Amino acid sequence: MKNSQAAPVRLAIVKSGRAICYLVACLTLLTDVATKNWAVTSLADGEPRKVLGALLDFHYVRNPGAAFSFATGSTWIFTLVAAVVSITVIVIARKIVSRPWALALGLLLGGALGNLGDRVFRSPGHLRGLVVDWIELPHWPIFNIADAAIVIAAGFITILSIRGVGYRDQSRLSHQSERSE
Repeated sequence: MKNSQAAPVRLAIVKSGRAICYLVACLTLLTDVATKNWAVTSLADGEPRKVLGALLDFHYVRNPGAAFSFATGSTWIFTLVAAVVSITVIVIARKIVSRPWALALGLLLGGALGNLGDRVFRSPGHLRGLVVDWIELPHWPIFNIADAAIVIAAGFITILSIRGVGYRDQSRLSHQSERSE
């Protein structure tokens, strides 16, 4: 590929990574908000609904803490962390080339925004809102779609980091373009 063609191709690749990140974030956020609204209107507070025998219950609770109901008196800290994570991902997303990183960061952004929305807009409000959790598995804390997205993103990010894949890594794309010459 000639150098004069390299800049538009790189720009298209970066836009593609950013688009994937934002698309995944939007789908994650919309799914999280829709399922939380369903849980609030359809599940009785504190009463589990059996779905798959002993494997899965839907159990609506409001969580003032973080994962595993950790630090329940520090809701404002989680609001701040979610806001910082969201802003950081948005800034990084402008430079994403790697599709796996775009997927991972999209899940992280969607999950962070989902729980941040609860902290900002749900009662008691004033950045201290309680997060709606509703999925219960055996021997596991009750969680929501945003929590699941954050955990999956953390797993992807760990694997990508261990494998040495950078969010700007386009090595696979470079090899493909060399083959097409």
